Amino acid sequence: MTNPNYTKAINWNNIEDIIDKSTWEKLTEQFWLDTRIPLSNDLDDWRSLSDVERDLVSHVFGGLTLLDTVQSDTGMDSLRADARTQHEEAVLNNIQFMESVHAKSYSSIFSTLNTKTEIDEIFAWIDANKNLQYKAQTVNKIYQNGTPLEKKIASVFLETFLFYSGFFTPLYYLGNNKLANVAEIIKLIIRDESVHGTYIGYKFQLGFDELGDEEQEALKSWAYDLLYDLYANEEIYTDDLYGQLGWAEDVKTFLRYNANKALMNLGFDPLFPDTASDVNPIVMNGLSTGTTNHDFFSQVGNGYLLGQVEAMSDDDYNFD
Repeated sequence: MTNPNYTKAINWNNIEDIIDKSTWEKLTEQFWLDTRIPLSNDLDDWRSLSDVERDLVSHVFGGLTLLDTVQSDTGMDSLRADARTQHEEAVLNNIQFMESVHAKSYSSIFSTLNTKTEIDEIFAWIDANKNLQYKAQTVNKIYQNGTPLEKKIASVFLETFLFYSGFFTPLYYLGNNKLANVAEIIKLIIRDESVHGTYIGYKFQLGFDELGDEEQEALKSWAYDLLYDLYANEEIYTDDLYGQLGWAEDVKTFLRYNANKALMNLGFDPLFPDTASDVNPIVMNGLSTGTTNHDFFSQVGNGYLLGQVEAMSDDDYNFD
């Protein structure tokens, strides 16, 4: 795509892949910022939680901050190097920016709910947690050294699987009528990630279909081995986070369900027997990605132009 003696201007009137255009439009329609959400309204709920619960929420968001940092710092740069079209590069630029918005959003939550000392402790915990660092480093190494298709597999696993051990907590509290505004941020992030994961999975499938049978089988085996490795680490991470509250098994079910979704984004068969009906129904209800509009005068809230932006559904990004 590059030539040292020639620079090509992007032409949105000449689309090579219509999915690039439709994804750009979906992402820009969904644009949001954390500053629009009144997180301080959750302070009473926060004070009602036990010390163990507050530690859980803080560490969960700490873990999510690290993973979003990986995506925004190295992930999208890595994928952009292998973009098929200029329009794909533009979409990945958008995704990279929103991953930075996601990471900043967790800091907005911290600054609202936590003291300065607590925030310092959260980031020290991020640096020291071996299982959290393992999954971040595993994905990062693939971004730095993997093939273009391996990078896409790692990205989809991060977007559609690894985030969800963290997403469980705010969705659970939302179902119990607590931390509603914090949960709104998570629902907006999930809405973004559902587009990111399916789009990158679609781009993976384009490249995968160009491989010979032996190459496909080898790459598929590599993907399943990676998922097994990440899931084994995630079980330990989940036990560490949720063991005291007795939620670990529910979270693992949620993880397995989303691991299957990640595989399906890649065009692969599900690995685990878990389905939506096995997931804690309170959490599944929270996965509905419709948003609440807090600013009725300008029609801009955490659901930006809510009447024009539909919630994501499982079939929203069926690229077949």
